[in-house]
Amino acid sequence: MIKDLVTELRSVPLRRPWGADVRHNHVIVCTVALEDGRVGTGFSWTPQIGAKAIKALLDNDIRQALIGMPAHPELVWERLSRHLSEAGRGGLTTIAMAGIDLALWDLRCGESSLADVLGARRAGVPVYGSGVNLHYSLDELVEQARRWSAAGHRAVKIKVGRPDLAEDVERVAAVREAVGPATTLMIDANQRWDLHRARRAIAALAPYDLHWIEEPLPADDVAAHVELRRRIDVPVAVGENVYTVHGFRDLLTAGACDVIQPNVVRVGGITPFLRIAELAHAFDVPVHPHLLTELSGQLALALPHPAMVEKVEDATLTDLGLLAEPYPVVIEGAELRSSGARGLGLTWS
Repeated sequence: MIKDLVTELRSVPLRRPWGADVRHNHVIVCTVALEDGRVGTGFSWTPQIGAKAIKALLDNDIRQALIGMPAHPELVWERLSRHLSEAGRGGLTTIAMAGIDLALWDLRCGESSLADVLGARRAGVPVYGSGVNLHYSLDELVEQARRWSAAGHRAVKIKVGRPDLAEDVERVAAVREAVGPATTLMIDANQRWDLHRARRAIAALAPYDLHWIEEPLPADDVAAHVELRRRIDVPVAVGENVYTVHGFRDLLTAGACDVIQPNVVRVGGITPFLRIAELAHAFDVPVHPHLLTELSGQLALALPHPAMVEKVEDATLTDLGLLAEPYPVVIEGAELRSSGARGLGLTWS
């Protein structure tokens, strides 16, 4: 049975700020103690806002409800979801629930690694270079793309959505030239466009051989995604800002996307992530986990479809100095493998 929950908020500066208002990432480390003395550790994460609200939810409503429950991830997730439903079905609630779910999965793994417990389907997965770089100058963006190429990344992703479409075209063209024609190139609009702007922008950018367009529209506008996908040839990726299994169900049943990208923390942890992955498998849609490389990489090893893992330059938990060795994954060149560390493998420094 669960005896206690202890949380700790850690805010760490980004070496490369994600914009004038995003200079830190925030992690709430969640430690769940059982009556038999065992301890599991998970985390909640938010790159910009809400960290103090999430910690308050964990320290009060969630802790009170959690004590006395069996240490069973699926059972706890269902009970907490019902308990917290008045506060919302997704967003702060699912981000907070992820800290508990991850801690319980850490306990479930015992002395085995998460990849072994889930059943790894492959020894390694490719890592693609990524950056929050819409505010970079053209020269800074090209230099970043060259660093990715020098590191051996065979796939890269950049941000688009500048007010002037001509700037987006110039920047994508420059990155394509820098990484060469053989490198897979994705673009990410972070929900900045409406349907009309998205169609115009993708038409202008399509000559640069795009692997996918990510979040071209508001994430919850399923109908607009369906219409956009019907009118363009570039695959559509969405999901980092979808918080529930039902949200992914609606996207998949509507035929709104070619790729889904659940964030394991935003959806509420490993328990719902696995449900989303199975749902996507039924629709034959690949899953590419969003951010959180050290955890997403382990999940990607066990996914039904081959997946790529995103590594934002200088912004992994390891890069931010939040983790101590042994690290849960090993990245050599552009391939990620499990280190075999026990549990989730997250040793907080």
